[in-house]
Amino acid sequence: MPLSTGGEMTDQPHSQACGNGEDRYATREDFRRIVDEDLKGLYQLSFLLTGDHRKAEKCFVVGIEDCAKRNHVFRKWARVWAKRVIAENAIRDLNPQRKHSSSSSVSTISSHKQQVSGAAGYFDVEAVLGLADFERFIFVLWVLEHYRDRECALLLNCSAREVREARARAIAELASTTARSLASSVTSF
Repeated sequence: MPLSTGGEMTDQPHSQACGNGEDRYATREDFRRIVDEDLKGLYQLSFLLTGDHRKAEKCFVVGIEDCAKRNHVFRKWARVWAKRVIAENAIRDLNPQRKHSSSSSVSTISSHKQQVSGAAGYFDVEAVLGLADFERFIFVLWVLEHYRDRECALLLNCSAREVREARARAIAELASTTARSLASSVTSF
């Protein structure tokens, strides 16, 4: 299609002018399908971010309603968009505040409980929920949802450096929790 001069855009909706617009944008039905296919994963994201079932349910429902109202999302990005809207609602609801302390960097940990998995291994849900709000948000968004430092920083209104520091604190805390859990299970034999 040749470049638009702009005049034809005033006479018809953008979706018609670009051709095949209805096929390109997500519909309510697309979001309903996404919820049907990934109900557990979307709710788990909401729960891990909020740390509370009541808040998670509210965040989840409002997020899905927001998605259904905003139909200007490309269909192929609808699932990612649904997760982002849930994250944005959780941030608005909890307003996680960063701590102003530094921590050493920890690169990977693993847990034998294998309840939540991410790029750095497996994590116990209770241990993740035990993190401070800001560190939990960073951990869930960066490690489990694969957001980049800059994306986390933009969502949480902080610097990329603060994201890296919070991630290091979160992973160090999870490593410590895992070590204590392993030590107690070894001594119980």
